[in-house]
Formats: sequence, C-alpha cells, structure tokens
Amino acid sequence: MASHNRLGDIEITDPQAMRALAHPVRLAILDHLHRHGPATATQLAPDVGATPSVTSWHLRHLASFGLVRDSEPGPDRRQRRWEAVARGFRFEAPQDPADEEGRAAARVLSQQMFLRHADLPSQWAAEVEPALDPVWRRLAGLANTRVVVSAEELAAIEDGIERVLAPYVTRDPAERPTDGRAVRLLRYVLPEGAEEQTGQGEQAEQAEQGEQAEQAEQGEQAEQAEQAS
Repeated sequence: MASHNRLGDIEITDPQAMRALAHPVRLAILDHLHRHGPATATQLAPDVGATPSVTSWHLRHLASFGLVRDSEPGPDRRQRRWEAVARGFRFEAPQDPADEEGRAAARVLSQQMFLRHADLPSQWAAEVEPALDPVWRRLAGLANTRVVVSAEELAAIEDGIERVLAPYVTRDPAERPTDGRAVRLLRYVLPEGAEEQTGQGEQAEQAEQGEQAEQAEQGEQAEQAEQAS
C-alpha cells in the first residue's frame, strides 16, 4: 500500500466515477455499507431514503464503477447482497489546470460530501453527547486549529495523521478492545485565501501596528521635550 493511502481506501480518479458518486442516495449507500457491512437493497432502502427498486438501481450504478460488488449470499439466497470494495474512498482534484472535467467532477463530489456531513456535529451534540459516559464526553469535542504552512507541509501533516490512525483502522476486528466503541473523526482541511495562507496578511498587520506604536512613541517624546523647554 502506498504511503499516501495508509487506510486502504479505494482511490477514485475517473471523473465519471466522481460524478456517479456525487449523489445523496449513493453516498448514503456507501456510508451504510462501510459502517454496517454487506446488505441487500431492501435492507438499505429505509436508511438511504429510497425504495428498494431505486436503491437496487443505484447499487448497480455504483458497481459499474467498481465501488461496490456482490457479497456472500445471506440466509435468503434469493436476495442479492452487496458490499463496499474497500473500507473507504478518496479522491482529489487533478493538478493539471487543463483537466477541467476532472476538477469540476471533484468539486461536485466535494460539495455533496460537505452537504451530507454538515449536520453531523449538531446531531451528535443533541442526540448522542448527553448520554455519553463522562470519560467519553471529556475526550469528545471540536478542535479548530489554524496554521500557516506550505502545500508540501500540509501534505506531510495529513500523512502524519493517517500514520497514527492506520493501525486502528486496519487492525483485525478480533484485536479491538472489549470496551471499544465506534468513534467518528471528522477532519476538515480548509486552505484559506492566498494572503492568509502565506501569512502575508498577518505580517502586514503586525508591521502596521509596529509603525503606529513607533510614531506614537516619537510623538510622546517630542511632547515631553517641548514641555521641558
């Protein structure tokens, strides 16, 4: 496995596959399969907000892009069971500025994912957090950290985070602690505008504040000299 994909995700590079996944029902299907394992269209339907027949159509569409596949048959062999092909998926906008199709497809998928997960923190705070044991409640929460880094440094930070997570994500279920529980880690990486990203805005503000302080000090010294004379 490459070092930039330590979690074993399927990497989506085909713009058509990105657009195929950029649909609320299909994202919900993959999320359910990732969290709960293989399921039939009938089992998925209530959770993804579609009828079994519509859910089945979306599953076949996802399968055509290699995102889901047939699973081992369940007790009722008449019903087709599906599974995700990997623990998760990842994609990125192409670096080539001429690849407008790829960049547009990545943007559409990103927007759909933001919309899907936008309400998760507030839902957790309202429905889950009040019932948590104190030890879990203390460890939960939100971190909002701003740093000024280069693109290469940001990539290194992301790789470092995945290096820490990988042993817990990829270990065999039998090795999980008996008192363990599922924890969702939401990680938003939001580069700011160019002036904030390089720190130039802060530097200019600090320089201006320093110049104003110096001018004020010079004025005060001049006033004191005038009074002394």
